[in-house]
Amino acid sequence: MNIATKKVIDMKDKETSNNENNIIYERRKKLTELRKTGLAYPNKLFPKNRASLLHELYSIKEREFFESSFIEVSIAGRIMLKRLQGKTSFFTLQDATDRIQLFVNDDYLGIKEHTFAKQLDLGDHIYVEGVLFKTKRGELSIRCKKISIMAKSIRPLPDKFHGLQDTEAKVRQRHLDLIVNPETRKTFEMRSKVLSKLREYMERSKFLEVETPMLHPIPGGATARPFVTHHNSLDQEMFLRVAPELYLKRLIVGGFERVFEINRSFRNEGISTRHNPEFTMMEFYAAYTDYNWLMNFLENMLVKTAISILGTTKISVQGVEIDFKKKFNRLTIIEALRKVLNDQEKDCLNSVDLVKKLLEKYSGKDLKTFSNTISLAALHYKLFESIAEESLIEPTFIVDYPVEVSPLARVSDDNPEITERFELYVGGREIANGFSELNDPEDQAKRFQSQLEAKAAGDLEAMHYDEDYIKTLEVGMPPTSGCGIGIDRLMMLLSNKQTIREVIFFPALRHLS
Repeated sequence: MNIATKKVIDMKDKETSNNENNIIYERRKKLTELRKTGLAYPNKLFPKNRASLLHELYSIKEREFFESSFIEVSIAGRIMLKRLQGKTSFFTLQDATDRIQLFVNDDYLGIKEHTFAKQLDLGDHIYVEGVLFKTKRGELSIRCKKISIMAKSIRPLPDKFHGLQDTEAKVRQRHLDLIVNPETRKTFEMRSKVLSKLREYMERSKFLEVETPMLHPIPGGATARPFVTHHNSLDQEMFLRVAPELYLKRLIVGGFERVFEINRSFRNEGISTRHNPEFTMMEFYAAYTDYNWLMNFLENMLVKTAISILGTTKISVQGVEIDFKKKFNRLTIIEALRKVLNDQEKDCLNSVDLVKKLLEKYSGKDLKTFSNTISLAALHYKLFESIAEESLIEPTFIVDYPVEVSPLARVSDDNPEITERFELYVGGREIANGFSELNDPEDQAKRFQSQLEAKAAGDLEAMHYDEDYIKTLEVGMPPTSGCGIGIDRLMMLLSNKQTIREVIFFPALRHLS
């Protein structure tokens, strides 16, 4: 940006700020006058109707002689548009369900009341009583016989023609985004429906919804860096949970055979288009099942959810149509790598040193960052993360993960270096992570010890040693499989959004001082 352009932008920003300050000043004067009447923020006006239901009512009644019905209504909402035409004015009122036109004139409302209505501003919350009718142009309207202010809007709404388009402004001022952008409201209404449908599916499948602690004395359940806090009364360090897994498996040990939880988890890591430090997961566990059962269950759940929410199994992701009805792909990490590597690179997959060179090439990491004892399977996983994840557009289960990166998963009977674990990818994003649970307490203790050694070597995401959980496993946990679904990423998928900030009401942002 050159200096001249920057000066023009700065001048426009200053002009915008001055205009806004003038508007706020004028609106505060109006508020002062309203306070003199004692009607600035009344709390005894209760609307009986909603805009969408009024539109629905008219569609039912329109075959009759509608005007003779004199259907009296009361409604409340925010003024979004207004047109003043002498003795007659038109307002557009918006409530949580829809918009509806208000017809205001001297004859029906009264000159004094109409004069008051003309002084109302865009954004003001008002209460209206009147009669439902259709104008000559065929627009459903309310002929107002009473208008009362409910809450004064001191700050102006975004420009009615351009709305609130700036991404940063939308997430920092989500309340304005919701007011002026109907698409945003639809996204979050969809989110609520998704959660409701997932609960319905789990309950029909005989899962019990539970709640487990969000403050943990020992962080566990995932390899992630936790948020640390201090409990004053207990005088001990506590951690916001990175996952509910270990508590949910305690419930399996306790005799509940199927449990699930939808709630927040927290990871003190980077922020990106796919990551937010506070996020929503659904985790569930089923006794007497394994990861093959789990993949089938998850696939069916997503198909049913898509149909319930979208009315179809087909969704659009990055301009590509995906059909959930097709059988999901299942690939090992090696098979996924072979799909993206050239012939010469494929020949390198059997050599630790050559895979390290591929990693250095594609990830930009120095070879020194990899331990000399790292297994070939773990190197394959790191290479997969670097080059293969984003290629998985069609729903794909990646299976059989190395032990080093799966400290809570059961080892495969066929290969002691890999576990019975999967991750589900759709649209190049990980959506879910699941596995056959490790229920051997001695093996789990060894895995925790390996995590401690990794932590001592500088891995901030490595797990702690949870002795209490080992003691729980020693009571005996039946064969179990468990899965965690990222609700935010699932919402990105179903609503075809490109960033996680678009599907979280209030994503984490740097505080502006």
